[in-house]
Amino acid sequence: MVLYIIIAAVLLILIIFAISYNGFVKLRNQSDEAFSTMDIYLKKRYDMIPNLVEVVKQYAAHERETLERVIQARNMAMGARTFEERTQGENLLSGTLKSLFAISENYPQLKADGNFLNLQNQIVALENDISQSRKYYNGVIKVMNNKIEMFPSNLLAAIFGFKRYPYFMADDYERRNVQVRF
Repeated sequence: MVLYIIIAAVLLILIIFAISYNGFVKLRNQSDEAFSTMDIYLKKRYDMIPNLVEVVKQYAAHERETLERVIQARNMAMGARTFEERTQGENLLSGTLKSLFAISENYPQLKADGNFLNLQNQIVALENDISQSRKYYNGVIKVMNNKIEMFPSNLLAAIFGFKRYPYFMADDYERRNVQVRF
């Protein structure tokens, strides 16, 4: 009888380990999928920015510094090697795009240009998609990090080597208001 109780206890522990491990794997895969989805939207934004900058260049040649900052921010974000560099680059890019759209207010002929309006609307839609994908990513990461930190799953996380994922957060540059100077 004692042997059956020991076997049942061992089986119960193994089942708990298996369920917990599978939960970690599922959350890790959801986290990777969430980041991948966000990455797709970011790639689309990278591809659209040179077209937007070219259209604006035609109308606002003396706004060269802002246009160069947009391209530099794009290149920095695309070339990021670490998650922190990527977050910083993406936040800088979002801020420079806001500046670019603010500058467009000074050029009525630019605001009336169909190409510019189309690109602007596409980028605004992409920015909304990126924002939603960041929220989804951070939501999945919250669940994963909670499971990694909470008892008793934190013991299993340590055993299996699951680590916390970083959140995608806005930095100080992105939090600043865009200043339009005339």
